[in-house]
This record gives sequence, structure tokens and C-alpha cells, in this order.
Amino acid sequence: MTKIQMMLAQTQPAGPAGNPLVMMVPYLLLFAAMYFFLIAPQRKKQKAHEKMLSELKTGDEVVTAGGIYGTITGVKEDRFVVRVGDNNAKVEIGKGFISALVKKGDAA
Repeated sequence: MTKIQMMLAQTQPAGPAGNPLVMMVPYLLLFAAMYFFLIAPQRKKQKAHEKMLSELKTGDEVVTAGGIYGTITGVKEDRFVVRVGDNNAKVEIGKGFISALVKKGDAA
């Protein structure tokens, strides 16, 4: 054998690649990390928001996703009637657009 043939023989892989299951472990770990750091907290936040929306009632002060503050004067199936401003203007806002509860209304 010549020197070139010997060098080529040494650089070729010795055998087949490793076990495919072992090669998938990093991908599985990456997916698990993404789930625990991204997906699970977002689900928890979404459930808390849905719970807050289901507990809203007349008299509660809320803020919308657009930054408008108002007081709920009526609750419908898919939206709230909210009083905004000093002139008692009432607007209907979809339930999904209420972003936060500012202050609970009086129980009386």
C-alpha cells in the first residue's frame, strides 16, 4: 500500500453510527425543557385569566387590553357592558378583551 492509501484508510469511519435512540436523547431533552419553560407557564397564566373572567360581576372595576378603565354594569353571555368616563358612556366589550381586574365591586 502506498502512503496515500494508508492515510485514506485511517480517515474512514470505523463502523456504523451509534444507536438511533441515543442520538434522539438531546432532542427529547430540548423538547422537555421547552415544555417546562414555555408551554406550561403559559397554560397556567391562561387558566388564571379564564378564572378571573368567570368571576367578574357587576360593579367590578376592570382594565381592557387597550388600556381603558371602566366599571362593569352588565354581564352578558359573551361580553360585558362597561361604563367608562365621567359622562357614564357605556360600551360593550368582548370577554377576551378584559385584561385585568382593578378593584372588586362592593358585595352589597
